[in-house]
Amino acid sequence: MNSLRPKRLRTLTVNGHPRSQPHLSAASGLVCAHGRVYVMADDEHHLAVFRDRRSPGRLHRVFAGNLPHETEARKKRKPDVETLFLLPSPKAGGDDALIALGSGSRKKRQTGIVIALSSRGKVAKRVRRFDLRPIYKPLHDVLGEEINIEGAIVTADEFLLLNRGVKGKSANAVAHYRLRDLHRLIKGARANIKPTSVRRYNLGAINGIALGFTDAAVLPSGGWLFTAVAEDTDDSVTDGACKGSVVGLVDSRGDLLRMHRLQPKMKVEGIDLQATQQGLVLCLVTDADTPARPSALLLAHFNESPGL
Repeated sequence: MNSLRPKRLRTLTVNGHPRSQPHLSAASGLVCAHGRVYVMADDEHHLAVFRDRRSPGRLHRVFAGNLPHETEARKKRKPDVETLFLLPSPKAGGDDALIALGSGSRKKRQTGIVIALSSRGKVAKRVRRFDLRPIYKPLHDVLGEEINIEGAIVTADEFLLLNRGVKGKSANAVAHYRLRDLHRLIKGARANIKPTSVRRYNLGAINGIALGFTDAAVLPSGGWLFTAVAEDTDDSVTDGACKGSVVGLVDSRGDLLRMHRLQPKMKVEGIDLQATQQGLVLCLVTDADTPARPSALLLAHFNESPGL
């Protein structure tokens, strides 16, 4: 497996944190758009927005109330938003929206959030919540095991959900849906929404610990990139020691082409990309798994061509 060495761009410092913490420490979802970096952390009630490399990010509340300070109590009550993606407006000239999804790993983690954006990327003051049970329950039934949704991709006509596998107890899987079903879900659909297809992936392991999906981003070619982490844990709720992370390339047919191990060792939970004349630039965020350590924003150059 080839290596990829991202460059650290900045730490995710923020102003106005409800626990007076100077930074995010559990970044999990990432979108780079409108000249901004939008980040969700899985143990927060806010979206963080960063406008440059140095200034602290601004927090925008997306869930009511405050979470407990104590670690275990916080873990039990957190919404566990692991997925953040940009949904283009279905109407010409309409405004985009950010969509945030709870992981579904517990009953309290089945809420989605619509965060409207202006044409310049400004976050709307009000957000709208929607129920994820109509899409998560059928997926649970299809997989026959617990789910833990860590990433999502929107293409021209499809919507994909990435389920993170855990030590052979649950599978790394990608569920495909019609894009119009995502819009139905956001509008409050209550009828079950079944995937059109589900594909399981064997990502291998690092030092004997299985890799599990943590996020994904769609490529201009129609394929997609994903991040995966080898975390030594026996379930989808408990954190464990991180043995390493990878970035993987999947083609437009859904075939896994190759993976690159990230160096040095880090736990990468979010990915987005930007196409430039020089190639693809990957944006990555890390999860430190401890409030004392800040999450970081990283950049890496990536070439889709085989062998590079």
